[in-house]
Amino acid sequence: MLICPVCGMPLFVSDGSVLCEKGHRFDFAKEGYVNLLRTNKSGDRIGDDKLAARCRRDFLNKGYYAPLKNALVSLLADQRGSLLDICCGEGYYTSALAKNENMRVYGFDISKEMVRLAAKRGNISVFVANMASIPVADESFDYCTHLFAPFNEKEFARVLKPGGTLYTVIPGSHHLWGLKQALYDTPYLNDEKLPQASILKRTSIQKITASIHLQSPQDIDAVFRMTPYYFHTSEADKQKLIPYEQLDTQIEFIIAAYQKQANP
Repeated sequence: MLICPVCGMPLFVSDGSVLCEKGHRFDFAKEGYVNLLRTNKSGDRIGDDKLAARCRRDFLNKGYYAPLKNALVSLLADQRGSLLDICCGEGYYTSALAKNENMRVYGFDISKEMVRLAAKRGNISVFVANMASIPVADESFDYCTHLFAPFNEKEFARVLKPGGTLYTVIPGSHHLWGLKQALYDTPYLNDEKLPQASILKRTSIQKITASIHLQSPQDIDAVFRMTPYYFHTSEADKQKLIPYEQLDTQIEFIIAAYQKQANP
């Protein structure tokens, strides 16, 4: 399914590497992933750093977002085939989906550290890549999942088989409402604006809502840093979280399904 990011030829495994017929070679890391990101920059400087990746992993491993994970697993529980988790992060959702023995699951992320942590989960095939040009052959996957990341419809449609389905996830209007109430004098609702698509056809929408109890200042800080709010919040407002030892908040997600129409 993977193709060479240099020339576009199919990749095959040989002696601890993947390579193409033109001789472009990419070595497996000791954790089992392969870096297919074309850049002159160090892979450690792209995407989330080690601290951010580990904080995200530790937060998700505590089960705070289990309602979303369980909903995705349920949607795909009776399906079979191949699945690509786009921008898979540290593999929390990817690994859960891979427990379906009838599904071959792959994932990728632009952050080398995220992919390294995902690979350590042990039951998924992961690689480092850029969503702008996914090193995957055309029409390779029956399903794709895409959580909290930019929407690249052209690429998503390209890698899906005809009749294949993309499940994309965005925050609901009241996602982390308790956190926002603690931060802002006038909290605002998320707009719930689903990605607009012209190639893929939206076929369903599902809303997941739950309440969670953040048990420590570290968990409060971790979930805050996982959101875009963190980068747009003033230092004065950020200081408002310091007194909180624990925090109750609503979480809310929207899962939208988009289907690639079968060829006539």
